Amino acid sequence: MQADIEALLAQGCHAAPAVTALTVQNTVNVSDFRVLDREWVLAQANAVLGDSEVAAVKLGMLGSTAMVDTVVELLQAHPHLPVVCDPVLRAGGGGSLGKDEVGYAMRERLFPLSLIATPNLPEARILAELPEGTADECAAKLLPFIKHLLITGGHGDEHEVHNRLYSRDGTQQTFTCQRLPGSYHGSGCTLASALAGRIAQGEGLVSAVQSALNYTWRTLRDAEQLGQGQFVPRRLPLDFCS
Repeated sequence: MQADIEALLAQGCHAAPAVTALTVQNTVNVSDFRVLDREWVLAQANAVLGDSEVAAVKLGMLGSTAMVDTVVELLQAHPHLPVVCDPVLRAGGGGSLGKDEVGYAMRERLFPLSLIATPNLPEARILAELPEGTADECAAKLLPFIKHLLITGGHGDEHEVHNRLYSRDGTQQTFTCQRLPGSYHGSGCTLASALAGRIAQGEGLVSAVQSALNYTWRTLRDAEQLGQGQFVPRRLPLDFCS
């Protein structure tokens, strides 16, 4: 949630979060989580939607199939909202953030309501049920469910990172960037929230993807090792609060 808020602030947006799950985590890993009560989540979201003009929605960790159903209910009541779906299934340190069935429920029920999904390659393999699948193979399995798919490549070992944007109309674009050393805590959340922010600001999808990828790379370049585990992206400039 902290990553989401900081990334949205950096895009000039106001974050209005509805918390779906609480975690026990640090820079090393996520050791436990608790999914919140359905009625509490609905109350949070409806309080925001009834008060403000929402420009975009970013989905992150849901944690249970029941929470997927809750979010589906909310989105069906607001079909005009562009949705960035980040199917968070694993923490950067490897800890599980929900059973694979949660990913399948997101694929079946939330992807059709979303504009774009942003899985990394390991998550795309889970969602496509292709344990050794390439990004192209995973995209072929997932595009019937969603209009656009951004599969990020940061989990490979190539000299350059290849982030691939697939669209249901058959178009494909690859965005490359220099691989940075180290492992980063919250990079996927940073990217998805930055993308939602660029869309909320009215930027076209391809341009918004490029802007979000560029921003995320800069946050990783400037990351700090604040604990004993992964580096923490610097999402806001040092003089942001001055």
